[in-house]
Amino acid sequence: MVLKGIKLRIYPNDYQKELIEYNFGANRFVWNNMLDMMIKRHENNPDLKSLKAFDLNYILTTFKKEHRWLKKAESTSLQVSNKDLFEAYKGFFSKKRKFPRFKSKKFPKQSYQCKFVNNNIEIIDNSYIKLPKLGVMKYKNKKAIPSIIK
Repeated sequence: MVLKGIKLRIYPNDYQKELIEYNFGANRFVWNNMLDMMIKRHENNPDLKSLKAFDLNYILTTFKKEHRWLKKAESTSLQVSNKDLFEAYKGFFSKKRKFPRFKSKKFPKQSYQCKFVNNNIEIIDNSYIKLPKLGVMKYKNKKAIPSIIK
């Protein structure tokens, strides 16, 4: 069985809310800068192959060295942003989607995703979860969480 994802209602404290907002900003910053880079790259040389998600993640490491504040953000969420951007860009050129747009801080629906790697996400009990960079926080879920994660 492959687990696609779990949606939970979390109850973060003030510091965790601040970190979540920080992650929203970091993901938006990476998306917008990578999209800008891909647009300029295509304008300068349309014959080049488009960058894959792996290439974007490789660029992300040098990007983090240039912008040190990105190290505070959750790393797998930045990789997911790169993957989503690659999928959007690929979808545009295969004529399945519109061209990817820049993300705005004013857009009301802000989000980011964490990947489950090396047990970085841990269900402590039926009401507490440990998330990377955020720590332990209370959660609620209507459905039972599969035992694979626990």
